[in-house]
Amino acid sequence: MSAAAVEEPMEQPTLFEAAELISEQFPGYRVEIIGSEIAVTPTPNMSHGRSVKRFDRVFEQAGLDSGETEIWQNVGIRLPDGPFDFAVPDLAITDADSDDRVLEYGAYDPAIFRLVLEVTSSNHSNDLKKKPAAYASAGVPVYVIVDRTNQRVMVLTEPQDGEYQVHAVHHPGQSFTLPESIGASVTLSVDDVLAAKK
Repeated sequence: MSAAAVEEPMEQPTLFEAAELISEQFPGYRVEIIGSEIAVTPTPNMSHGRSVKRFDRVFEQAGLDSGETEIWQNVGIRLPDGPFDFAVPDLAITDADSDDRVLEYGAYDPAIFRLVLEVTSSNHSNDLKKKPAAYASAGVPVYVIVDRTNQRVMVLTEPQDGEYQVHAVHHPGQSFTLPESIGASVTLSVDDVLAAKK
């Protein structure tokens, strides 16, 4: 009688390790873990980049990249919903003393974030449904969504119990002012932000 070979069970990667593998296989794609699920976003197109650039420029002109605050593109924010959860917003305004506030897996402490901004792309349901709850749970005071699909800009504020209490929706032809808690008074035109789609 011959003995069957005994194979040791393969060790399953953690959610974070799986996200890293995907990131290595798809360079340029954004890989996040939101609600303990891996979310993969294709490389943004130029229209998406123009929208982000418009905000970046206005924020710089308002002095938000010097002194008490800094502006970042594609920096990780640690989310409290799962042991590996993190997101990578298109744009963020943080406190300037952020260098020593990095937590696990290279993502930063949500307490330093004053604003996060997402410009919708092919998986816009994440930006509109999953991320509001995730960012509110993390206590991010201001979440701005440039919803190119529905031609609107949403400014969500006052996070409490995992949701934003105030949802201000702005349509073409309107302007909106962001809360001064971000570090400066900033007013933008919806048309100017959405014009980036052309």
